[in-house]
Amino acid sequence: VQLQASGGGLVQAGGSLRLSCAASGSTSRMGWFRQAPGKEREFVTAIRWSGRHTYYGNSVKGRFTISGDNAKSTVYLQMNSLKPEDTAIYYCAASVRGYILSTIYNDDYYDYWGQGTQVTVSS
Repeated sequence: VQLQASGGGLVQAGGSLRLSCAASGSTSRMGWFRQAPGKEREFVTAIRWSGRHTYYGNSVKGRFTISGDNAKSTVYLQMNSLKPEDTAIYYCAASVRGYILSTIYNDDYYDYWGQGTQVTVSS
């Protein structure tokens, strides 16, 4: 499975951006992680296709929304009310594994990764 991410860019604080990620094959869940300079990779959000359950990291709840089309193996990340601390490289990720709640938030349990797209929020 290959992942192709798009979107990202430079935006002022309070603005919005939308990321997209398309997978070349079927997956059980897709999501986004991000990594800021000097920091560890952080879980942002994920969607599990069975039941279309969504999950969010605490720092983005209420501001970011993940959606997707399982038939197209595509996910979208709508990012609103962006803050400078949202600045990072955003990575699309996908898994073909079964569901265990704790694994949703752990990058070790994702099997495929996109190339990363830069999001920069200026103050």
